[in-house]
Amino acid sequence: MHDDLLARAQAWLAEDPDPETRAELAELIQARDVTELADRFAGTLQFGTAGLRGELGAGPMRMNRSVVIRAAAGLAAYLTKNGQAGGTVVIGYDARHKSADFARDTAAVMTGAGFRAAVLPRPLPTPVLAFVIRHLGAVAGVEVTASHNPPRDNGYKVYLGDGSQIVPPADTGIAAQIEAIVSLDDVPRPETGPQTLDDAVLDAYLARTDAVLAQGSPRTARTVYTAMHGVGKDVLLAAFARAGFPEPVLVAEQAEPDPDFPTVAFPNPEEPGAMDLAFAAARATAPDLIIANDPDADRCAVAVPHDGDWRMLRGDEVGSLLGAHLVRRGARGTFAASIVSSSLLARIAEKAGLPYEETLTGFKWIARVDGLRYGYEEALGYCVDPEGVRDKDGITAALLVTELASELKEQGRTLLDLLDDLAVEHGLHATDQLSVRVQDLSVIARAMDRLRARPPVSLAGLAVTAAEDLTRGTDRLPPTDGLRYTLDGARIVVRPSGTEPKLKCYLEVVVPVAAHADLPAARTRATALLTDLKRDLSAAAGI
Repeated sequence: MHDDLLARAQAWLAEDPDPETRAELAELIQARDVTELADRFAGTLQFGTAGLRGELGAGPMRMNRSVVIRAAAGLAAYLTKNGQAGGTVVIGYDARHKSADFARDTAAVMTGAGFRAAVLPRPLPTPVLAFVIRHLGAVAGVEVTASHNPPRDNGYKVYLGDGSQIVPPADTGIAAQIEAIVSLDDVPRPETGPQTLDDAVLDAYLARTDAVLAQGSPRTARTVYTAMHGVGKDVLLAAFARAGFPEPVLVAEQAEPDPDFPTVAFPNPEEPGAMDLAFAAARATAPDLIIANDPDADRCAVAVPHDGDWRMLRGDEVGSLLGAHLVRRGARGTFAASIVSSSLLARIAEKAGLPYEETLTGFKWIARVDGLRYGYEEALGYCVDPEGVRDKDGITAALLVTELASELKEQGRTLLDLLDDLAVEHGLHATDQLSVRVQDLSVIARAMDRLRARPPVSLAGLAVTAAEDLTRGTDRLPPTDGLRYTLDGARIVVRPSGTEPKLKCYLEVVVPVAAHADLPAARTRATALLTDLKRDLSAAAGI
């Protein structure tokens, strides 16, 4: 067995084009580190609807140039098979370790396969790539990013020509073509041919951001902004300057791209501690709101003054605020959110007489809703201009929320005041998450099996009125690995994360509110219910 493992490692080493991973793998072979080699050669990094994402390193179970070249060749073969030979493929990348290398390799593979490879001019936000695909009429796009994952990770996200991320069966079609590649020697990678785009594409994206704001709307809200060591700063500052907002105060320690993310444990605004420097900057400068992007700037976090300090708004709160703002501005078209997001947007759309769609988790599904005007997901993702960017966009979301804050500021009101109004109008929709990060993925499988074998009949004293196993699909949703419980006044969705080793449980309670004076009591009731739901669900799942 060891001999076979070493032989496979030697064969991989012989083809590896990267001196760094070659040295790493040669050292493991030399040391006959069977445990580490077995881990790296336990299979291949699976290409799915999120593309690829994993830890950087040598071997087929890691993100590296060999794996990326195979992925690019598989994508090229898939596109050729589907009648798109010779089209343009746009390639974008973030500022993580190896991102520029992976982008260059992808461009070379596409050129070798007869496509026109067009690479964005430098590390730029993911929504710029999503925009440029449609802007140039490309047949596909690739973004090299691991979004808000830890520094040791990288990833590979694939878009088709409509500018939205792949969904089944494209993922399995591409995966089959990747599988069919026998040797990297069979993949032509010419040195010349790929085109590096100039700033004209970025200018076109920025010009499109103007479409997000209402003509003549107030632009007075003052912001503190953090790019979270990612690629958002320059594009966001340019968009804010075009719009005429006051220049954001930057969180200097996090303003420039840094693939090591030195000031945060996880470069995700939702993670504990990630916003501490932004809060400190806000305490010093007293702005109207804090805006944060994640490292590839497709997500947007918002924090507001509250009781003498600062409070992060939940993704569901921002999602509902933006929806209400667009309704008040007369937006027409379909509103959408994923099954793990709050049901408040559905109430807002219904009252406005607008169609509403619920989708599976992920913008690959939200972006495909017919006639989409606005869509969001609780994990800080908002699509406010689907004609421009068929994906979540942290830059345009930041513009829209700052416009809303400016309008409210002119009235002597805040985003929290508008949230109160929505609670009185539609009921207090309070959400929370029970999220369990694991070392061993079998813990997640066991929890899901346990819940399937013994579905709870009541949680937090509320009767479970419906228990759905989403692997079977519903009349409106394709199958997915998840469970949904409808309770009397609450809703729970349990699912394994698609991008991280986490089991995620999404909780929502709805408490009726007769008047503004009843809000404190409603909040106390909602908090107690959410606490009890977490406790009872943990027990039911054995986590």
